[in-house]
Amino acid sequence: MELIIHDFELPLLHPFTISRETITVQPTVIVELRDGDLSGYGEATTNRYYGATKEQLRASLESLRETVEKFDWNDPAELWEIAHDKVEDTFALCALDLAAHDLWGKRLGKPVYELWGLTTDKNPVSNYTIGIDEIDVMVSKMQEFSDWPVYKIKLGTAHDLEIVEQLRKHTAAPFRVDANCAWSAQQTIDFSKPLADLGVEFIEQPLPADQLDQMEEVFDLSALPVIADENCLVPEDVDACIGRFHGINIKLVKCGGLTPARKMIQQARQAELKVMVGCMTESTVGISAIGQLLPMLDYVDMDGAALLASDIASGCEVKQGVCCYPDVPGNGVTLLG
Repeated sequence: MELIIHDFELPLLHPFTISRETITVQPTVIVELRDGDLSGYGEATTNRYYGATKEQLRASLESLRETVEKFDWNDPAELWEIAHDKVEDTFALCALDLAAHDLWGKRLGKPVYELWGLTTDKNPVSNYTIGIDEIDVMVSKMQEFSDWPVYKIKLGTAHDLEIVEQLRKHTAAPFRVDANCAWSAQQTIDFSKPLADLGVEFIEQPLPADQLDQMEEVFDLSALPVIADENCLVPEDVDACIGRFHGINIKLVKCGGLTPARKMIQQARQAELKVMVGCMTESTVGISAIGQLLPMLDYVDMDGAALLASDIASGCEVKQGVCCYPDVPGNGVTLLG
C-alpha cells in the first residue's frame, strides 16, 4: 500500500459568497491509496472557518503514513478506527476514509453502495446552490442552471426576503434556504411564514452554533423545518439536535468521512430526524463519495463540482439534480491528467 498526497486549486465558475466569506478558488487535498494496479481516491477541501489548511492536512496525513502503508485492512472502517485513534483532524480522516472506500470497492469490483446492500432506484435529487450576490446576478446564476429541480439559496443579508421573492418570479422549483448562522431566533421565526409562502422547504442553520439553546424556541415556533449544519459536525452532536432541529445536514469533511457519516445517519433515523448530506465546493472525488450514501437520505446537496470552472476527476456526475453513476467500482473515481 502506498499513500500519495496530491493538492489542487479548483477554479470556481462564479465567485461564491455565503454570509461569512467569498471565494473564487477552492484549494483541495486528494489522498490516493495505491495498491498494485488499483488506486482509491478521497478528498478534503480547505476551510478557513474550521481552520483546515493544506499544510495541516498534509501534516496529519503524513503522521498516518506508516500506519496506512503497513496496516492490512479488509474493511475501510478498520482503517478509520485506527487512524482516528492517532489524529483528531476530521478533514484528513475524511480524505483517507473516502480513498479507502473507493479502493475497497475497486478491490471487490462493485460500487460501494452495492457493497452496503443499497439500491439507487429511489435516490433524492440534489439542489443547485445560489451564492449571495446582487439580486440580478443571483437570478442570472439560477437561470444558467434552469433545469435543476430544486435550488438552495444562501442568505444572510439585509435583503433576504426580497432575494427569495425575486428568485421566485423566475422558477416554480422548490427552494431551500441556508443562513449559515447569520440570523437571530426572532428573525428565523419571523421569516419562516413568508418563506413558506414562497415555496421554501426548510431553513438550514439559521443561528450561530453557540446559540443552540435558542433553537428550542425556533423549533417550536418556526413555520418551516430547521436543519442543523454547523451544530451537527460529528456523531456526538446528533443527540443535542433532538428537540432543536427537525433534521441534520452531514458534511463528510466535518465528521471524518463515510464511516462516521453512516453512524450519524443511523443515529438520526433512530431519533426520527430527517437526514441530508451536503457538500463543500469540491471536486468529483468528494461528490462521488456522497453518491454512495444517496439511497439513505431524505435530501442531498451534491452540486459542488457543478460550481467549478474545471474539474480534476471523473466519477458520479450530477445532471439536472440527478446523480449518474459511472461504470467504475468503488466510489467510481478516476483522477484526470
